[in-house]
Amino acid sequence: MGTRNYRRKTSHSEPGPGDGGRTGSWRVERPVINTSLCIPCKRKAEACFICWLLCPDVVISRTIPPEIDLEYCKGCGICAEECPTKAITMVDEAAFSKEEKD
Repeated sequence: MGTRNYRRKTSHSEPGPGDGGRTGSWRVERPVINTSLCIPCKRKAEACFICWLLCPDVVISRTIPPEIDLEYCKGCGICAEECPTKAITMVDEAAFSKEEKD
């Protein structure tokens, strides 16, 4: 049996803005946590963290209170949808000032 002549495929493109995972300015809504409804905040103990578990971008910390890294959050809303106490709401980005967005 002969050996196959395998070719190595390479990309000739360069990464562009957003390829590193940063959201940039295109997010339409951002999650906001109401700590008075958040189970870990109310119990002051590690509990629940469903938002952390289900976040596809892994931008929610497993701390008390949970923090969201808005630099990488895509605004998908899964955290808000899955929160059992509805402690997370999606708020329109237009509601925040330019300083808060930076």
